[in-house]
Amino acid sequence: MAKVNKIQEKILEFLNGKKASNKEVLFEGVESAETSKYAVSRTLKGLTEGGLVEEIDTERSSFYKITPEGRNKLRNIKLSSPTSLVSTNWDGFWRIVILDIPEDRKSERNSLRYILKKAGFVCLKNSVWFSPYPLEHLFMNIKKDMGLGDELIILVTQYIDPISEEKLLEIFKG
Repeated sequence: MAKVNKIQEKILEFLNGKKASNKEVLFEGVESAETSKYAVSRTLKGLTEGGLVEEIDTERSSFYKITPEGRNKLRNIKLSSPTSLVSTNWDGFWRIVILDIPEDRKSERNSLRYILKKAGFVCLKNSVWFSPYPLEHLFMNIKKDMGLGDELIILVTQYIDPISEEKLLEIFKG
């Protein structure tokens, strides 16, 4: 199972930031000594069926592009990685994410909550999430990718009332 996850990550990473990639170029970019063309093909099929990658067929070739769900999956993979480059040292600033995503976009709201939890954020009030970790750029990209104009607000501040700050420090030190 771990090998499949590595191939998924390679494919999503390869497609991330590109409008689309030709099938042959994708295989060349992902295939290696550890991954056969068959393994890449099967994993790509699973990603397509799962809605993480979209296949676009033309008369001359097939192209693949990452979907917004695929970008979320890639972020989750990176956040779960032990080699994540996010600093765990507090720089004295609190990151606050405020969500207000309507009920008709429940799946997006749940996906975002999942990412916040994976990133180590803590929900203190219904849709207000706190973290001492410098992840504001990640959530700015998520906001842009998901088109969350007014539904997601990101704050970075040094000042929180002393009682709330004490509670947050207990949570993050424990």
